Amino acid sequence: MPGGICQYGDEGRPIRIRPLYWSATPLTCQAGKPLTDVNHEEAATIAARLGGRLPTSAEWEWMAAGPQRRRYPWGDQPWQPHLANLRDSGLGHPGLVGSHPDGATPLGLLDVAGTVWEWTASTLMGGGAIIRGGSFASPPLYAQCTFLNAAPLELRSRGIGLRVVREA
Repeated sequence: MPGGICQYGDEGRPIRIRPLYWSATPLTCQAGKPLTDVNHEEAATIAARLGGRLPTSAEWEWMAAGPQRRRYPWGDQPWQPHLANLRDSGLGHPGLVGSHPDGATPLGLLDVAGTVWEWTASTLMGGGAIIRGGSFASPPLYAQCTFLNAAPLELRSRGIGLRVVREA
């Protein structure tokens, strides 16, 4: 993905993002399900073993929103069940990675919104890390590209996975 200036967050704070290579989906495990139940340290270790790292929150937002500052990874169209696995789609679990191709970013990254939250490398005072993207249990508001959430570093959840990024 090309680099540029991310207008980060609802305030649009400019942050320079370098060109990066991204995993096209959250990492998967058995039968095409997202890899979950890993805490932040384990997620970072897995990303490093694969030759990458966890993205920062700003990098994640740049990937999701692009230079156009899309509201959702797929564009500005409001959420509908065929775009992402969110709470109101009724699935009730992470589901298969890649099963919502209509919700892909213009560059083809899948499941950026919904399915599972994604750990980022951005940590917070007090021992948490920013997670992005919403999960199968999240309302559509949480799928917006600027929406931030946080989780304790030690948390293991079937609703949190990871995506790997590597320097271009």
